Amino acid sequence: MSPRRLIFSLLLLACGFMTGLVLTGRMRQAEEARAQPARPPQVATPGPGIAANATPDFTVVAERTVPAVANISSQQVVRRPNSPYYNDPFFRYFFGVDPDMFGSRGGVESSLGSGVIVSPDGYILTNNHVVAGESGRISLRDLPQITVGLADNREMPARIIGVDPATDLALLKIEAQDLRTIPWGDSARLKVAEWVLAIGNPFQLNQTVTLGIVSAIGRRNLGVSAYEDFIQTDAAINPGNSGGALVSARGELIGINTAIFSESGGYQGIGFAVPSNLARRVVADLQQFGVVQRGSIGYVEIAPLTAQVAQELGVPDTRGVLITRMRRQTAAYDAGLRPGDVIVTFNGTAVTDGGHLSRLIQDSRIGNTAALGIIRDGSPIQLKIPIERGN
Repeated sequence: MSPRRLIFSLLLLACGFMTGLVLTGRMRQAEEARAQPARPPQVATPGPGIAANATPDFTVVAERTVPAVANISSQQVVRRPNSPYYNDPFFRYFFGVDPDMFGSRGGVESSLGSGVIVSPDGYILTNNHVVAGESGRISLRDLPQITVGLADNREMPARIIGVDPATDLALLKIEAQDLRTIPWGDSARLKVAEWVLAIGNPFQLNQTVTLGIVSAIGRRNLGVSAYEDFIQTDAAINPGNSGGALVSARGELIGINTAIFSESGGYQGIGFAVPSNLARRVVADLQQFGVVQRGSIGYVEIAPLTAQVAQELGVPDTRGVLITRMRRQTAAYDAGLRPGDVIVTFNGTAVTDGGHLSRLIQDSRIGNTAALGIIRDGSPIQLKIPIERGN
């Protein structure tokens, strides 16, 4: 064998040996890999209270509820004085609160908002200020002309069944049948941080849906209305959303969007809605009586308790309200309630503040008797006071 052929044979042998090593190594790795037990894929486990899908799919809820929210347009004739001195405080001081000696002129005030269809035969719930405008009052002489725009682009006139300025709610009626509605939800079941949708017509952008959570419940003493028990939400609410629906993740109506807290006039993440349980009661009364029937114990003025006043009156803490003035011709006075008394419970429920007591009284059934727990001169006393019809 020639030297050249010998070298070529040795090179072939070396290449075959190296290829064998590579193949053997790969096969050995494959065998080792097959020998190891299979590991399940690592899936992050959500912590307590965290859903596997952080943001639920609300498309079905929106599809079902958006058609039940209407656009409300109201036009009302308002009378404005012609007197150039009407807003002059100096003139008003000397000539009275209504120095209109030049007659009055009529003007048209328009307002826009939203409404929620609460029955297939055309009952629509909205805010009183959407119907009555900035004044919040409806003139029997010049009733507002109200137009309702439905999701299918139909427009029709509406008549006012009743209004309730205390809760800022109003009930309208249109002549229609088989309308889409949103089922009532139980607002008492709401929990903070629960998902909610706000549906309305902000800035005349019809059927707008925004998403947020329940920020707080039982908000009161805001100065928005006389009767306050609001749901607070961070779902975007803007002008035009008033009277629209606040909808739970279950697709239920749990509030009527009513007000926002804003320094700019637009959305700042703080909106308020009337709870569905309260709104449902208002609807029932307006349908049956035309007005909302509320309980009363007569004219009584109250004040919050401070730590100093509570100590002077022998009250253990600042919970409760102080009676400052009252009329003698009232059920409360006849039952023994007197100025200087501190009301601490109402039918067994602890009274937290004046707004809370007012709601408890107004929600009481007319004709029933309420049990008031009071503290007088440091001693607890129980009084029975009949609930009368409020004005």
